[in-house]
Amino acid sequence: MGQYKTKLGLVGAGTIGKRHLQAISEVSEAEVVAIVDTDPLAESIAIERNVGFFASVGQMLKDKQPEGVIVCTATEDHLQPVLSSLEANAHVLVEKPITPSIEEAQQIIESSMRFNREVLVGHHRRYSEEIQQTKRVIKNGVLGELVGITGIWAVRKADSYFEPEWRKQWTSGPVLINLIHEIDTLRYLCGEIVSLSAKVSKRIRAHPKEESTALLFEFQSGALGTFLLSDVTPSPWTWEQATGENPNFPRTSQNVYRFIGSKASLDFPNLVLWRHTGGDPDWLHEISPEVLDGKTGDAYAEQIRHFCAVIKGKEQPRIRAMDGTKTLKATLAVFEASENGTEIQL
Repeated sequence: MGQYKTKLGLVGAGTIGKRHLQAISEVSEAEVVAIVDTDPLAESIAIERNVGFFASVGQMLKDKQPEGVIVCTATEDHLQPVLSSLEANAHVLVEKPITPSIEEAQQIIESSMRFNREVLVGHHRRYSEEIQQTKRVIKNGVLGELVGITGIWAVRKADSYFEPEWRKQWTSGPVLINLIHEIDTLRYLCGEIVSLSAKVSKRIRAHPKEESTALLFEFQSGALGTFLLSDVTPSPWTWEQATGENPNFPRTSQNVYRFIGSKASLDFPNLVLWRHTGGDPDWLHEISPEVLDGKTGDAYAEQIRHFCAVIKGKEQPRIRAMDGTKTLKATLAVFEASENGTEIQL
């Protein structure tokens, strides 16, 4: 008798939807039973995989009754597919950000509770092996007390990326599309962010959205952090280039985070631990690197495996709607902090 496969529906077969389809194909306990998209060209994807194709979420839910639904539409179109899926008794994995507003996110949280169904948010980095190892290093006190974190995400996006008009708007700017990943990663590794200040700039391309952002934040533990984000500058320092996660972006293997502790510091993602030799960990003693042994894997595939395990009741969600909403709140605070020139308390 073959292995039981969790039946999943996919809403939105664009770039990130295709990435989820690839991940599902790598997970033996999952299968796609339907694809929903308003673009008729997406039907070829469904035909290729021999699954149902629908133009509406409601019809798909009625005809296929999936156990889980993955929502990969544009951010401003997340709400209704999520609510409809929950009402149809399906669990949901919704791409990040959960919604463009806290108000809509709250509707999802309330609906999830009402129908007793889980909503996971697609912050896939939480499933990265390098992230899991870094979390253990911090939690186990290898670095001592966490003092500070510095990070960078800087790249020049191709001009063709901005051909669709919606990618020029603030809802598709690098803060909500890219920085939100960094904020979630840092929350997951270092604890809650309690305050942040930010400056936002848009002077290179003539787009309504922002281009560059500099942040200063404080964590609940007392640790401080800085982050620089830009999508208009060539550099080797982005998560995607550093980890090789996306084959479309040539790998550079350059570190993009540094975690600074009272006993040691850690480069990420190369997982190089820096410690002083001798009895006292101070600048009078030689400091040397130690490369930690680390595993690699497909974070998207691990996210799908986890989603199936949550649906079956075998695992607790690694990031629920409430948690994803906290990441959204901290990310939206970047705009408020920049516009008002104030420190935002979270």
